Amino acid sequence: MIVLAIVFILLGLVLLTGGIWLITLGGSVYYAIAGLAFLLTGFFVKKQQTIARLLYAVFLVGTALWALSESGFDWWPLATRMGLFLILAIPLLIAPKFRRGGIKVLLPVWAVLAVGTLASLLVDKHDTSGQLSAEVKVAAPNIGNSPEDSWYAYGRSDMGQRYSPLDQITSKNVKNLTLAWQYQTGDKKGPGDVGETTYEATPLKIGNSLYICTPHNWLVALNADTGKKEWQYTANISPDLQRQHQTCRGVSYQPPASGIVPVAQTLTTPSEKLAPKACDAELFLPTSDAKLIAVDPATGARCSNFADDGILDLTQHMPFKQHGYYYSTSPPLVAKGLVIVGGSVNDNYAVNSPSGVIRAFDVHTGELKWNFDSGNPDETAPIGPGQVYTTSSPNSWSVASADTKLGLAYFPMGNRTPDQIGTYRSPAEEKFSSSVVALDLDTGKVAWVRQFIHHDLWDMDTPAQPVLLDLRTKDGLEPALVVPTKQGDVYVLNRKTGEPIYPITEHPAPQGTEIKGDYTAKTQPSSALNFKPPKLKESDMWGATPFDQLWCRIEFKKLRYEGQYTPPSSRGTIVFPGNFGVFNWGSVAVDPKRQVMFGMPLYLAFTSTLVKKDGSDIGPANQGEHGLNSNEGGPYAVNMKPFLSPLGVPCQQPPWGYVAGVDLTTGKVAYKHKNGTIRDLSPLPLPIKMGVPGIGGPVITAGGVVFMSAAVDNYIRAYDLSSGKVLWHARLPAGGQATPMTYVNSKGEQMVVQVAGGHGSIGTTIGDYVMAYKLK
Repeated sequence: MIVLAIVFILLGLVLLTGGIWLITLGGSVYYAIAGLAFLLTGFFVKKQQTIARLLYAVFLVGTALWALSESGFDWWPLATRMGLFLILAIPLLIAPKFRRGGIKVLLPVWAVLAVGTLASLLVDKHDTSGQLSAEVKVAAPNIGNSPEDSWYAYGRSDMGQRYSPLDQITSKNVKNLTLAWQYQTGDKKGPGDVGETTYEATPLKIGNSLYICTPHNWLVALNADTGKKEWQYTANISPDLQRQHQTCRGVSYQPPASGIVPVAQTLTTPSEKLAPKACDAELFLPTSDAKLIAVDPATGARCSNFADDGILDLTQHMPFKQHGYYYSTSPPLVAKGLVIVGGSVNDNYAVNSPSGVIRAFDVHTGELKWNFDSGNPDETAPIGPGQVYTTSSPNSWSVASADTKLGLAYFPMGNRTPDQIGTYRSPAEEKFSSSVVALDLDTGKVAWVRQFIHHDLWDMDTPAQPVLLDLRTKDGLEPALVVPTKQGDVYVLNRKTGEPIYPITEHPAPQGTEIKGDYTAKTQPSSALNFKPPKLKESDMWGATPFDQLWCRIEFKKLRYEGQYTPPSSRGTIVFPGNFGVFNWGSVAVDPKRQVMFGMPLYLAFTSTLVKKDGSDIGPANQGEHGLNSNEGGPYAVNMKPFLSPLGVPCQQPPWGYVAGVDLTTGKVAYKHKNGTIRDLSPLPLPIKMGVPGIGGPVITAGGVVFMSAAVDNYIRAYDLSSGKVLWHARLPAGGQATPMTYVNSKGEQMVVQVAGGHGSIGTTIGDYVMAYKLK
């Protein structure tokens, strides 16, 4: 009894102390009351008095009423408010030295509340059920230049639709999918790698070969039937802890002028050791040491006709050339005889960083044809000898799209580094920051630009490849562009003019910044089609136990938060949605026939803290995208990280991840379902559906099936496009943070391929797998 009494007293002291602190911050009085109840219960337990049970019964009833008033009949918030307290009632009920008094009160109270809490599992307050119409609204849509059985670009074609016209696999037979083959590349995260070493690649399928890159820029050709390696080119990239990312999302393809599809040879000699050769068809491999390498699809030999024996140095004309600060993580755009390259510039490492210039090179020679520098947007003619691009100008690190009929390329734009300090930006940089820009394919001149956040201070760059389709509207068939954003907006624009198809409105935003000379935009735009979450409240704070939930509530009250777009601050600001975004580079998939969209919105709060640099040691800096980064040359460093409890779980209550279906002809969300389980998040491998975060993207097929992995549990799933319900799933040997693809092999069988290699910064299982499935 002494031990039990001490437990109650100690827990009571924690609750009371934390509860008083929370009250001083303007928060709930519940925890202080709970602390007093625990202290009194512990005191009477020590005395072995019946009132201990009666008091605890009253406490449980009061806690249940409080929990229901805050969260309603919702399992996860209710269980974490009630669970531990219900467990602590058990030793009170069975304590051997206690007189029996009070059991007749505590036992039924405990039983009713325990059953009631468990019953909340049967209620799902977060799913929105509905159906997308199966009606074909556009019988013969434009799906790009990729043959039906192939996958010629990252999003299958330069339209970025992630839609395949293949229909062998349907909602009725998808349950019969089985593993056909798997391949391990041998390229895994090593001790000299940065934290965000990730395997995010989507293979190309050309002829009967798959072409896939690895995190350290190996390019591997695999037989599409068997998964056997045909050849491998290794770019020999050295580890570099100054990179924020070590990844390769994919390679790009230039078809041959002859029209004869290249046939990959099976070679034992490493392709990088072959003599360079003149190439008709080309594969383009971006590397993390800022090179663009052109290789022959048949052998992997470098293309002697492109740049310097197949290697193009992307650091040329850069104003600053710190190693590891600039490189490409996404495949370049190949269109109209050009290979067009953006680049990733490290966020918040230095005020003076490489330029975010977008450059177009002749696809066969590597000759520079034009350059669009958002810091100097009117001068697109090739830069002259001795000249340099604009320092740290907004970049385009994600995947671009193109409409060759209109002669336009569409680039999602990032921000000027530093992200949280806006004093360095020129008017041109302000204009193109966090936007989509349409560039003329012939000249690089700006056709139009549409900005999605004004004076971005939150790292809300546009992360996703724009998706192109011809959309049926009240005015007829319009050339449309769909852009999902980190903020949760899905912008639907006319891709010829940039004008909105669905309305865009401006809304007041929080004001006030402590950085001298800086400002916050008075309003921010919002699309009529959006997945923005409601403003966080103290009652939304969560934790695995009442104690880390209390910690999260205290932090919530300490941090600055006035809703979305609360300015960064030295006391710390809650950024919600966080810089993972509601949508990220995985973008969305659209069915251009049914005119519907499938996406994976997620909700995870971050914190952003400005650290004033007064000459004192700020600690280890440049820790990657999440952590303390120095903004060298600026007055403040910045510390960005997920808003987590001391136990490492998000401070805001679940769900954190969904799948959703949208009718693009009406802009209405048909369904929204929790996505993913805690199978790989908890100490016990329980596949409890919770709605977990993820990063990656979906693929839609004409068979009415969507394939996606992405979530932080190690599964690939097939969803019914009409309802969003899971039809099939398979366990992966590592995290599936890559977008899948589908094709037909030489035997006429539809295959689905998923890369499973994990994601270093979100903690999924690391691996080096390429997994292929087909119907049995």
